[in-house]
Amino acid sequence: MPDSGLLFWMLLCFGVVFFVLAKYGFPIIIKMVNERKEYIDHSLVVAKEANEQLANLKAEGETILAKAREEQVRILNEATATRERIIGEAKTQAQIEGAKMLDEVKLQIKAEKEDAIRDIRRQVAVLSVNIAEKVLRKDLNSESEQTEMIERLLDETFTSKN
Repeated sequence: MPDSGLLFWMLLCFGVVFFVLAKYGFPIIIKMVNERKEYIDHSLVVAKEANEQLANLKAEGETILAKAREEQVRILNEATATRERIIGEAKTQAQIEGAKMLDEVKLQIKAEKEDAIRDIRRQVAVLSVNIAEKVLRKDLNSESEQTEMIERLLDETFTSKN
C-alpha cells in the first residue's frame, strides 16, 4: 500500500489536474467533439441533399431522354409522312405530265394523219385527172374544174363506202 502522505499528494495533484482540465481542457475538448459532430451531421445532410439532387437529376435526365426519344419518333414519323406525300405528289404530277404528253402526241398523230390523208387525196386527184384525161381524151380547162370534179368523185366514192 502506498503511504498516506503520498496518497494525499496524489489525490491533491489529481484534483488540481482534474480541476484545471475540467475548467479549461474539457470544455475545449467537448467543444471540438461537438464541432466535429456538427460537421459530420452537416456533411451527412449535404450528402443526403446531394443524393436527392443526383436522384432528381437522374430522373430529369431519364425524362429528357424519354422526351428526346418521343421527339425522335415524331420527327421520323413526320419525315416518313412527308416522304410519302412528296412521292405521291411526284407520281400524280408524273401521271398528269404523261397524260398531257400522250394527248399532245395523239393530237400530233391526228394532225399528221389528216395531212397525210389530204396529201393522198391530192395525189389521187392528180392521178385521177391524168387517168380521166387519158380515158376521156379530154383536157379539162382549168385546175379548179379538175379539183371540183375530183372532190365530187371522191365524196361519192367515200359516201358509198360508208
